[in-house]
Amino acid sequence: MVEQFSNGKEMSMASLGRRMTVVSAMAVAVCLVATPVSAQSSPPAAVPEDPSWNPPRTAWGAPDLQGIWDYRTMTPLQRPREFADQALFTDGEAAAFLERSLAERADYDRSPSVHAKWWLDYGSDLTGDGRTSLIVDPPDGRIPPLTEQARARNETRAAYRRAHPSDAADHRGLSERCLSFGTPRLPGGYNNNYQILQTPDHVVIVSEMVHDTRIIPIGQPLPAAPIPQWHGEARGRYEGDTLVVESTGYVAQGAFRGATGGLRLTERFTRVAPGVIHYEITADDPDTWTRPWTLMFPMEKTHQPLYEYACHEGNLGLENILRNARLEEAGLIP
Repeated sequence: MVEQFSNGKEMSMASLGRRMTVVSAMAVAVCLVATPVSAQSSPPAAVPEDPSWNPPRTAWGAPDLQGIWDYRTMTPLQRPREFADQALFTDGEAAAFLERSLAERADYDRSPSVHAKWWLDYGSDLTGDGRTSLIVDPPDGRIPPLTEQARARNETRAAYRRAHPSDAADHRGLSERCLSFGTPRLPGGYNNNYQILQTPDHVVIVSEMVHDTRIIPIGQPLPAAPIPQWHGEARGRYEGDTLVVESTGYVAQGAFRGATGGLRLTERFTRVAPGVIHYEITADDPDTWTRPWTLMFPMEKTHQPLYEYACHEGNLGLENILRNARLEEAGLIP
């Protein structure tokens, strides 16, 4: 099983599920461009903010956010329980937490992976501001509780998946079907890069993961009744030095973090230093969470190029999952 590397990171292999996993994964054997392992270096430490610094601007006066931005970090999305209401690590706590986290990532028993561990590229450092979580609101650094209807919805969905895991292709996840890994992306095991391009009327955000591309009109209102899409319908505007992107109209199966089609996402991109963008995401879905919540992580400019993400699970892996399911139903797989 050979995977594509990207900025020193490998191509994704989605979890294939149940006993069909190994058979399906073995079918995916395509070798593409590889970057030497030596290229897998952590991004530089976050640049301290300088209140007197002014971001560069485009020829039409918008804050210039263009370039390729790396958002790897070992800072957890949610604050670990051991730090309770502690928003920042001490230096000693940060060093101990990072050492423990890196060891856990390298341990197949603690963090199982279909990949060789040295292929993965979570980065090797915490965010430069010392936060104990990427979530900045609520103050406890945790995702708000699910609503009663969300819990019931998740239980119903899980029961159906257990009973019908592979009846048809659309019973499998979007990543296995090579449709999407979801957006916005959060720091993960590989392909932690966005490329931003700007024109006077649009912003384009290209994700290295599955090369998802969002084309966002600037200065236009959101439609009252958007056509549901995997990544929603987005509109952007500039507020001072910040690009604000609001999105609605999601297909529930592709909505952020298990939300419904009623999700409203607000993203803020603020260039705070020559090589740093603060990327803030606010998720609001009253049918899923008891309150809106916000996370932020820095993205650091890189001069490495994006590499093609060639998704092959949909070529052979998905076919084998469905074939093996039929063989299991016929009693040919014990």
